[in-house]
Amino acid sequence: MFQELKEINLRPAPFQFYTADELWTNEHTSKQMLEYHLNESIDMSSRNKSFIERSLEWIVSRFGVDESTEIADFGCGPGLYTTRLAEQGANVTGIDFSKNSIRYAKQTADQKGLKINYVLTNYLDFDTIDKFDLITMIMCDFCALNPNQRKIMLSKFRSLLKPEGSLLLDVYSLNSFNQKEESTTYELNQLNGFWSPDDYYCFVNTFKYEKEKVILDKYTIIEETRKRVVYNWLQCYSKDSIRNEFEDNGFKVEELYADVAGKAFSPESTEIAIVAKKA
Repeated sequence: MFQELKEINLRPAPFQFYTADELWTNEHTSKQMLEYHLNESIDMSSRNKSFIERSLEWIVSRFGVDESTEIADFGCGPGLYTTRLAEQGANVTGIDFSKNSIRYAKQTADQKGLKINYVLTNYLDFDTIDKFDLITMIMCDFCALNPNQRKIMLSKFRSLLKPEGSLLLDVYSLNSFNQKEESTTYELNQLNGFWSPDDYYCFVNTFKYEKEKVILDKYTIIEETRKRVVYNWLQCYSKDSIRNEFEDNGFKVEELYADVAGKAFSPESTEIAIVAKKA
């Protein structure tokens, strides 16, 4: 038992493990994530409805979205942004590796008579000959990727953008890092049965990595017949560090905002939204 608890509470190296598939492709948890996506009153898997409406209005205005605009949304989920962008007349591609989310997005598009190209794949593996005027990655997905994966994504974005195309994504700021505290908790059926339809105990370890400005929420899920560990990594940034990472990977940062609704950045902002073009 002592060794088991020691392993549960072990602090891994930053980004040592990658378990995103456990969240998004596991049949039970992906259904739970979809429910969170579709709950319009909370900011869990997606922003709340009010924010999304403001965000879409700003995106359409900021990037001049119209019938000629080609857009790719990486991590599109159930289509909360892609549907609205297609309703503006844009030609939209949505990429996600949650089967449940893509199924829901396609059903919504069919019901609304919208032609949206949905691709079921891990966006790290996505490839196409198409080029885009605007690429988006929203809800701080970029922060969950390790440094090498982020380089892969930025290289992919550069190759997929048209010469004057723009990239819009958001990340967590150092304020988010500073506000988080290390902790250890455990609970029966933590998150109201999120991890399994059967009874389980879930140990949650929150670790902070001061040098790297990384947060880890480590979930150890213990059921009667199995044990799983899910790692949720979050890279946090200063304005300088996100600008440097983009510039080191062939981008010119045009503007930094507090969110993807165009709010002006301030020292209190918990997120940073980046608009960039190919250098």
